[in-house]
Amino acid sequence: MSIKQFTLFLSLLIAATALSGCSATLPVQGSFTDTNERFLGSATGKADGNGNLTLTSESGQKCSGAFKYDEGFVSGAGNVTCTDGRTGIFSFTSSGAAGSGFGKLSDGQPFKFRFGYSQRVIVEQN
Repeated sequence: MSIKQFTLFLSLLIAATALSGCSATLPVQGSFTDTNERFLGSATGKADGNGNLTLTSESGQKCSGAFKYDEGFVSGAGNVTCTDGRTGIFSFTSSGAAGSGFGKLSDGQPFKFRFGYSQRVIVEQN
């Protein structure tokens, strides 16, 4: 399939999803860059480009937040709030049903993440 055909297919898929009012939930995995502590979770994106996510770190820290895709559904940004009171912002890029991003918590802790990849592939790539 050529890039042009893939882009058309992806556009039709997004349009069909928008018309049906569907949402998609994808796995998320990442780590805090300074400590290498990992976190797992999920992100649910809606046809209107908005979404929410929940994350839990290896130490049990829980964070949740919201995101919004930019026009074209290839990038976006969001925010998180953690149970210990920290907040954070992040940005991401997407190639359809997978992508990656980075962000920073209010205490300066940077983090990186991937979504849509199988857990096995992410672990192997880190």
